[in-house]
Order: sequence, then structure tokens, then C-alpha cells
Amino acid sequence: MKPSDFSSVSTPRAMMLAAACALTGLGLAGYTLFNAKGTSTFLVPPDAVAVVNDQPVARSDFLLELQNQGVEPGQATPQERKQALDQLVRQELFVQRAKEIDVASYDPDVRAAMVNSVEEEAAANASTARPSEAQLHAYYDTHKARYASEGTMTARDLVFAPARAAAAAQALKNGAAADQVVRQFAGRDTGRLDGEEFYFAAKLHLGDILFAAASRLAKGAVSDPVAMPDGAHVILMTDNQPPLPMRYDEARPRVLNDATKEAIGTAGERQEAFLRRRANILIADDLK
Repeated sequence: MKPSDFSSVSTPRAMMLAAACALTGLGLAGYTLFNAKGTSTFLVPPDAVAVVNDQPVARSDFLLELQNQGVEPGQATPQERKQALDQLVRQELFVQRAKEIDVASYDPDVRAAMVNSVEEEAAANASTARPSEAQLHAYYDTHKARYASEGTMTARDLVFAPARAAAAAQALKNGAAADQVVRQFAGRDTGRLDGEEFYFAAKLHLGDILFAAASRLAKGAVSDPVAMPDGAHVILMTDNQPPLPMRYDEARPRVLNDATKEAIGTAGERQEAFLRRRANILIADDLK
């Protein structure tokens, strides 16, 4: 057999080798293409239990899922661990699919949930930033009217014809019994006040005008007639305990709660303002 001569180039042999290399490369590329799972990494980060299309599934979520199923993470069986992991992978696949088909654009429940999530994020940041004592004192000083004990009053709301109201009021001021005055001057008790009532309840029952007249009365006092559409009202005050301002140390829990709620509201407003500034918003002509 004649030995091969490698000192010269064989064109057919070179073409065959090139073709073989090309086919091998195409085969490897095709295998990779058709066997890809949509991920570009083969490593799961230490703080994750899986990676779904490049999106890690957090280990903390896995532990929480076990707890939600009533299983202690350290005591979970392989089957329970697999069930929790399958559930998280399923959720991630569905979330990713929801993003692909843009569920939020047409599902009002999903839109509402997304809005709530953003609002809760702003609220969480505000609620964890506890105000200092100086800030709470300043808030208390600015809103002192809010922090007072609940006032109470016991009174009767009597109504008379306008022509008789002044005489009826004077009789009450002179010490006549209320029921006797009602009979004598053809009046009636409206029944709006029933025994001792907190100030807020008395205001609700009497209305702003009559409550303003009643709250100024001392114990045992009688108001002048107050003209109203249904007649002239006379308030007989049996007992009046006005609200008393609370000291800062007494009001502090309420002050902290109110200041935090206000901070949460402000954080939400700032977040909305920021989002509006960076957004391109077009309004229909008929709604401008």
C-alpha cells in the first residue's frame, strides 16, 4: 500500500473534513437549541431552591410554603418538601405566563392587587420609620384638640311653639319641673337625648346648632330658645362634663398611631406624585 503523502494538500480530503466539522457544529447547536429550558444558567443560588426561566424561587418562600401547609421545615418529609417545591414552581410558571399575556391589562382583580402591593410597600416603609419623641411632641402640640377625654352630658331637648318658648324657658330657669312646663306650655320632649351621652353621640343626635347651644350650658342651666324648623328648642342641662385635655404621656399611644397613619398617607401621596412625574399620561379630550 502506498503511504499517504501529507506534504501536499488534497482538496477532496480538506473539503470532507470541513464538511464534517460543520455538520458536527450544527448538530451541537441544534441539540442545545431544541433542548433549552428557557434558562441561561445551570446553577441555583444559595438563597434559592429553584430557578425558573432565570427567576430564582427564594428559599424563604419555600420555608413559608411549608409552614402554610402546617409543616415544620425541619421535620418535613421528602414528599412534603417536594409538594411545597412543586407548588412554588407552579406559582412562578403561572406568574410568568400572566406577565406574558399581560393579565393586569384586563383583569380588575389583578390590577387592584398590584395597586395594593405598591401602596403596602409605601406604607411599610413609613410605618417602620418610627418618629422621635421630639417629632411626637411637635405633632401633639399641633393637634392638641384631638387629644381630650370623652365629654358626657345628660340633658333634655324640649320644643315649644315660638310664641310660648321664651315663657317656658323662663319657667325652667325659675326651677319649675320640666314635665310640668311641657304640659303648661303645650311642648314636647323630642327624645333625641336618652340619659347620659358622650359628646360625639349628643352632637349626632342634636345636630350642630343645638349641640353648640347645649355644650355651653353648665350643670342645671337652661338655654334660651333656639329657633329650628320644627319649633323653638329649649335645652335643659342636668349634667355636663366637658372633654378635658389629655397630657402628652396619656395621649402618646394615640399620638404615635395618628402620626404613623399620617406618615403612611403622605408616603402614598409622594409615591403617586413621583410616578405621575415620570409617566407620560394622555387624557381624552372629553375628560380634560
